[in-house]
Amino acid sequence: MLPPTSWASFGGRVASDVVECVDLTAHPERLAEPGPWFVVVDFEAYGRGGRARAWRFARVSAAVPASRPVAWSGPHPRSWRSSLDRPAYEAAVETVRAHVREGTVYQVNVCRVLEAPLAGTDGGEPDARALAARLATGNPAPYAAAVHVPAASGVDPVWVVSASPELYLSLDAGALGSGPIKGTAPTADGLTAKDRAENVMITDLVRNDLQQVCEPGTVTVTDLLGVEEHPGLVHLVSRVHGRLAADVAATPDRWARVLAATFPPGSVSGAPKSTALRLIDDLETAPRGPYCGAVGWVDGDRAELAVGIRTFWWDDGVLRFGTGAGITWGSDAAAEWRETELKAARLVGLASGPADDARP
Repeated sequence: MLPPTSWASFGGRVASDVVECVDLTAHPERLAEPGPWFVVVDFEAYGRGGRARAWRFARVSAAVPASRPVAWSGPHPRSWRSSLDRPAYEAAVETVRAHVREGTVYQVNVCRVLEAPLAGTDGGEPDARALAARLATGNPAPYAAAVHVPAASGVDPVWVVSASPELYLSLDAGALGSGPIKGTAPTADGLTAKDRAENVMITDLVRNDLQQVCEPGTVTVTDLLGVEEHPGLVHLVSRVHGRLAADVAATPDRWARVLAATFPPGSVSGAPKSTALRLIDDLETAPRGPYCGAVGWVDGDRAELAVGIRTFWWDDGVLRFGTGAGITWGSDAAAEWRETELKAARLVGLASGPADDARP
């Protein structure tokens, strides 16, 4: 079997044959050059130890359905381990609630990382296309993405497959938009007053973020507390739009300014964002990497970046997946743990091998 080739997919575009990778922390102005650029930004990027990178490919075309299924062989279902077990996660929830009581923070998104050993094909790397195809069938998502550049390509490697339901940023001829998600339940009847209050809080945070780079008076909430159905669960989703300020749009480093104002996404950090990030660093025991970061494409004055949730990433023989929940004063620790399980169950099940797999 041939080793995987470099490949990316997002927003109806498929790319192959990688040409180069750019470090966006050092050269954000490169995104102003002709693309599309396929982008992956770690949650910890911009001063917190993570990476922000963009890849350009030689061939880009419209996505077409696969002519045949691509075989995926995932880790054994029982091989997954969590960076925080249930007692540790529930203790983290109570720590956040104590900070809310003291008035230092209003909301913090607390996450855990699941990981399982996974060898590549013939000693190489797993084929990201195979997992992307499985997720597309079993868990279709509006912002599904995959970027795989093998180490053997000679270009900075990456392996990310996402079934994200959440829009981080869209840009179309100067119109900048975001679609924060807060509030998750198995059905719409399960959404609570806590979910709605949390969504309003984070929507206001996103509105404030966009105001830093948009023309004054143009930022508006166009949809508040919309209910969206996704496989196995529902979300509360709001929509915020504004017009990119002329002085920002005119500069080659406009993406550096936009990311500085809005990253990491408010829905996966908290409010106030700076305090929430400090608590996240204290409470979480594993880096999030591309999970809760950004995945998507940029092409001139158009772009679409998803929040990197419902996201798998592979490195050094380990497949990882992140899951989390937003914590407020109204949080119940056991219920928040169950929410992380709900968000992970379907995706991890699709990525796992059969339960009777002979591997340990």
